[in-house]
This record gives sequence, C-alpha cells and structure tokens, in this order.
Amino acid sequence: MKQSSTIILAKERKEEMLAVIKTYFSKERGEEIGDLGATLILDFIREKLAPEFYNQGVRDSCHYMNDLIEDVLSIQK
Repeated sequence: MKQSSTIILAKERKEEMLAVIKTYFSKERGEEIGDLGATLILDFIREKLAPEFYNQGVRDSCHYMNDLIEDVLSIQK
C-alpha cells in the first residue's frame, strides 16, 4: 500500500483550520497574521507534524483491535 506523506484536507476544512490558526495568533500571541502566514503554518504542521499524530492513531487502533481479538479468542473451548 502506497503512503502519502501529506494529509489531504477538503477546501472547507482547510479554511476552518486557517481561521483557527489566525484566531490563535490573535488571542494568544496578540499578533495578526494573514492568509499566507496561516497557510505556511498549516502546511508545516501537515507535512512535518501531522504524520506522527496519524501514525500514533494507527498504532493505537492496532493495539485496540489486537485486544479485541484476544478477547474473542479467549472464549474458545
């Protein structure tokens, strides 16, 4: 199975995330950033950080499924 290195976002979801980034900078840092700045930050997160969070979710799902399989196997007679 081929893996993509970047998480793909729907246009609407990307716009929502950009708004969240702008709001964060405004409220938490007292800085106003524009569309370009927010896009660069989002792209950085998607390319460099998000894959690790994604992989952790995959690992957690694997552990969860393995636990369920062990539970099912434990009822064997």
